[in-house]
Amino acid sequence: MSLIAAVRTDTSTDVLTSLRAVCDSQGLSDLSAHLADLADLVQWDMTALERGIQSVPAGESVVHKSAHHLLEVAGKRLRPMCVVLASRLGAGLDEKTREFGVAVELVHCATLLHDDVVDAGDQRRGVPAARTLYGNAASIFAGDWLLVDALRRVRSAEMPDVLSRLLDIIDEMIFAEAIQLENRGKVDARMRTYMQVVEGKTAALFRWAMFAGARAGGLDQAACEALESYGLHLGVAFQLIDDHLDYAGDLASIGKAPFSDLREGKMTHPVIVALERDPSLRSVLEDIVQSPEDEVSEEAKARLVAGLHETGALASTRDLAISEADAACEALKGLPDSRAKNALFTVARATVHRES
Repeated sequence: MSLIAAVRTDTSTDVLTSLRAVCDSQGLSDLSAHLADLADLVQWDMTALERGIQSVPAGESVVHKSAHHLLEVAGKRLRPMCVVLASRLGAGLDEKTREFGVAVELVHCATLLHDDVVDAGDQRRGVPAARTLYGNAASIFAGDWLLVDALRRVRSAEMPDVLSRLLDIIDEMIFAEAIQLENRGKVDARMRTYMQVVEGKTAALFRWAMFAGARAGGLDQAACEALESYGLHLGVAFQLIDDHLDYAGDLASIGKAPFSDLREGKMTHPVIVALERDPSLRSVLEDIVQSPEDEVSEEAKARLVAGLHETGALASTRDLAISEADAACEALKGLPDSRAKNALFTVARATVHRES
């Protein structure tokens, strides 16, 4: 069995199963039951989307191999699920919805391929990053190819506003990446800058997923706007939990990535909060940011992790994630009650309880 086959997840229902186990372990039986209903609701739709994702043309070139290396190691597929659930508030899954769901995952994977080159990442979804197997150039071109494929799929649906909205979203994502690039080697503790990056780099694509699903489902303008707002808050909550999980364990269990992120100008929410509450941490952060790769001192790492716990920054980040998830649910209050609406509530609530 290949490494890819060993870790491959066929559909996002496996992720929901994992979330149910987490909820059960935390005594959240009500949320676990809702996750079971969500899995039942989206099972067939997500299977169809997964077939679409895996039908992306394959070939012998390093570009094709690099792209499929990532596509075959399925992630959470949360963005395609958002497309499905938004559409189910209206007419439900059809060919247009399926193509939008595939497209949003292809755009997401394209950004991951590019990120791994920019950040010199060696691992992605538990396996070697594509760039380590096929080279940086192949990974960049693979990302470009997936992006073009995604745009073609959206264009084929003949809904110009959905395509123009995606182009705007990609522009936002590039701008957010540029902010991070400009902050390499700096300690930028401005919360406004952080939110610009999160809303552009992470939340923007969730917004488009909700909008595309809503349009494919035939929903009116007010519903589309409500679902976009849901996507914005869901995306921010998702990123905040990512930030929290980076440092949630003890120093021995924290990997290289968070400290590498700091060197790359990626100031995350708990780090910013900790610095606001304990300015003495600035010298520690500057030590981490300015140290050559793989030479960040263990003392600096330990001091930062201790500071995150002592200042309550990690708890603050989790609290804000919960608040954002609540705001996502609040955005849906004007929509008619339905099983799909309840499923979106479940997605928002479950986002803050995930452990990976």
